[in-house]
Amino acid sequence: MNEFTLHPGQLTLGDLRAAWSAHAPLNLASGAWRDIAASSAAVDAIVAKGDPAYGINTGFGILAKAHIPVEQLATLQRNLILSHAVGTGPLIDDQIVRLILLTKIGSLARGYSGVRPLIVETLIALYNANIMPAIPVQGSVGASGDLAPLAHMTLAMLGVGQVRHNGVLVDAVDALAAAGIAPVVLGAKEGLALINGTQVSTALALHGLFLAERLLEAALVTGALSVDAARGSDAPFDARIHAVRGQPGQIAAAAIYRELVAGSAIRASHLVGDERVQDPYSLRCQPQVMGAVMDLIGNAGRTLLIEANAVTDNPLLFTDGDAGSVILSGGNFHAEPVAFAADALALAIAEIGALAERRIALLIDANLSGLPAFLVREPGLNSGFMIAHVTAAALASENKSLAHPASVDSLPTSANQEDHVSMATFAARRLHQMAHNTCVIVGIELLAACQGIEFHRPLRSSETLESVHAQLREQVAPYDADRFFAPDIEAARTMVWQGALSASCKTLFSALHP
Repeated sequence: MNEFTLHPGQLTLGDLRAAWSAHAPLNLASGAWRDIAASSAAVDAIVAKGDPAYGINTGFGILAKAHIPVEQLATLQRNLILSHAVGTGPLIDDQIVRLILLTKIGSLARGYSGVRPLIVETLIALYNANIMPAIPVQGSVGASGDLAPLAHMTLAMLGVGQVRHNGVLVDAVDALAAAGIAPVVLGAKEGLALINGTQVSTALALHGLFLAERLLEAALVTGALSVDAARGSDAPFDARIHAVRGQPGQIAAAAIYRELVAGSAIRASHLVGDERVQDPYSLRCQPQVMGAVMDLIGNAGRTLLIEANAVTDNPLLFTDGDAGSVILSGGNFHAEPVAFAADALALAIAEIGALAERRIALLIDANLSGLPAFLVREPGLNSGFMIAHVTAAALASENKSLAHPASVDSLPTSANQEDHVSMATFAARRLHQMAHNTCVIVGIELLAACQGIEFHRPLRSSETLESVHAQLREQVAPYDADRFFAPDIEAARTMVWQGALSASCKTLFSALHP
């Protein structure tokens, strides 16, 4: 991939998606180095003056009253990293660690954090060498920054602990030596600047956002397939219905459904003589539900983009030319915006799966769908999709528990100095499991809806939906009789997870990705 130039404060969601999707070389816009150097010089001046300044020549948190002599400042910063590297649990995936490094580089490079250019240069060197710090996913409450996980990130710069080098877990000191990167000795404030911030919770939430986008697109496609499989009506997608309500996501979703089913011979076959007046809500109310989901995902994306560009460590240095500099203590490390965005994404992901599960239940019910029971010939001899639906129901139920808002919880830490926290990191990291669950549900719906369409042959669905059907059939044969079903579900899940359904309908979804 082409080298990416980072302009601090100007990352787009497209930039972040690209970094999440694949590794590419990174450089920093040349003008940023001046701001970094000026901020570092301000710290040097504070150290030389000797007056107490939090995080520079004092202890941390409740220990801020302890004044640290100049000759011990490097030890202070190293001790901070070692003592705060207390994470546990599985290691964060490399694609998310890339986002952590990218957003941390961007934050420090805005010139308010007081680190030397060397610190930013080392982070960029790690990124470009594909040396991803081994960061356990658990241990942050989302306030005072993501202290524990960012401490593990910083360990790699010191040559301590482990990293993944091109995907292989090795000792950090060996990876740095192989890449020609010298371990750093931290200066005043640098350890604190590195571990203070919301980059971990933000990166985890961005991961959830990008998965939610794929799920939304895939479920729009499978929902349209289910409409044709159940010989449902496209009248609920009429633009006039949605215009008089005015909800933007609903209007956009209805337009996508109209395009997806346009030209379907299956739909045309029952325009006359169909005695059904209205379809169940899982078919009829798709624009209303999925449109609301679309709006929720869009709002979360806007919040997370702001946070990805933000300066969130503490304290911050502000320079004003000849007037000198001022150091201000605040609370930008409190990740409440991220927690709220992650909670919103949890609702969106859960609802995508909940609605898809209801459509699967409809399709396997012969009384509702008019299709063979459980979508298989000779039901009774064959169980068909009976237990595949049970799997979907189990995962939809699990998501209901996981969707409980994490942001409403708070446990005070640091001897009550940090007496309200966001729990943003958990709010964000549970999105991966929720996305996996919904991905399986939507994958099962893809199998069920394509199976249902085949019972209407020789009639064909729309050109777009037939393309999706053909794409599935390249991976999974029709379910003519009972067989080992799990591999089929995994193949469909993989298509959804990798965005294959989105790719087949790319023009429809281009407006969803600002």
